[in-house]
Amino acid sequence: MPSIGAAVSELQDRAVLWRVGEIPASEVVNAACDALVAGLDSPGLRVLAACTAAEADYDVHYLLPEALDELGLVLHPAASEAGQEAAARALARRALACELKPWELTFRINQRYGHELPLTARLAELDDEYAFLEDGADEAVARINAEVIAEAHRLAAVHPHVPAESTDVPT
Repeated sequence: MPSIGAAVSELQDRAVLWRVGEIPASEVVNAACDALVAGLDSPGLRVLAACTAAEADYDVHYLLPEALDELGLVLHPAASEAGQEAAARALARRALACELKPWELTFRINQRYGHELPLTARLAELDDEYAFLEDGADEAVARINAEVIAEAHRLAAVHPHVPAESTDVPT
């Protein structure tokens, strides 16, 4: 069973990834269920976790903000810099968990934010480097992959989960 802290992080990450269109709403509902199992609880979280797969696409939009607010978590607007940075950090954590290949992380970041988001500018540059590789450039791919993973670690280390009106990280 995951710790409450891990469940909070996963719920926050899935919420932001859903908000930017990276994952389906059903994954947010699954994260709410996992959070309940880990010991996190609130009325809104219970209602969110009770959604069926068929209801998730419609209901998560309405239920998620309240559930996160009850837990002291923030769901930034997707177009805001804070929302973009939260999504980038969540994608970086997915890459570190081997859910995304290094090139997939750079591609998604570059496609979504280009070189405009200062936090992820280096990942966008690395995506450009992937694009100019020639067939058989295994050493270059390995070097770029290593840089991408280092950048993902840097992004994941940025304080990702600050509750509203507080400087404490939920545990």
